[in-house]
Amino acid sequence: MLLLKRWRRKRLSNKEFTPEWLDVLNRNVGYYRRLPEADRKELQKHILIFIGEKRFEGCGGLEIDDEIKVTIAAQACILLLHRQTDYYPGLHSILVYPRAYVVQEQRHVGGGVFVEGTNIRLGESWRRGSVVLSWDDVRKGAADVHDGQNIVFHEFAHQLDSSQGKGDSSEVIRSRSKYIAWARVLGKDYERLRRDAGRNRRTLLNAYGATNPAEFFAVATESFFERPRELRKLHPELYAELRDFYHQDPAEL
Repeated sequence: MLLLKRWRRKRLSNKEFTPEWLDVLNRNVGYYRRLPEADRKELQKHILIFIGEKRFEGCGGLEIDDEIKVTIAAQACILLLHRQTDYYPGLHSILVYPRAYVVQEQRHVGGGVFVEGTNIRLGESWRRGSVVLSWDDVRKGAADVHDGQNIVFHEFAHQLDSSQGKGDSSEVIRSRSKYIAWARVLGKDYERLRRDAGRNRRTLLNAYGATNPAEFFAVATESFFERPRELRKLHPELYAELRDFYHQDPAEL
């Protein structure tokens, strides 16, 4: 089975990356234009495999086309550069709405009481099976590479987090000593963000990261790729840990 998977992925990665797809990258994905040529070529191969393996489904009347696939796949695969990867093994489908969508949810308010209501979302990541995205917000996040907000980076960081290192070459996951250092730094900066958010202090990291450690990692990933120099200056240890985890140094691009 492993040999078959490798053969299939090699075959996918050797397909032609069409001029139309390249135009989508240059037009829609600002981060792609910052990458050196070798990284662009590597990313193109990842995109071919990702699109070949994952199912894209339009929701709310949206029709999936190559622009949607390439724009989303490119950003998801930026997180995989320079790493041995199994391409988000728990993920099978990407559900795409035309814009922010409404979900029904039940919220516990204490004392065994639950309140039903609606919530507007830009995206979500399910532990097994799917990522859900708003296409309008995907495009906005891809176009502005300096605002620290990118819904694809955010939701696919959750996918990496929930896979618990499956198919991942990162030493942060495989080495106990490195993982301890990783957990210490992320825990310290998470608590710092919680304090700052509780006091309504302005922060580089989005205050939504104070919700829980998983959201902190996703928010930190957004800043790592989109505001790397500021993150390195204000959170040097956090930046160093993310640099080791992602095998990339975006502050030097």
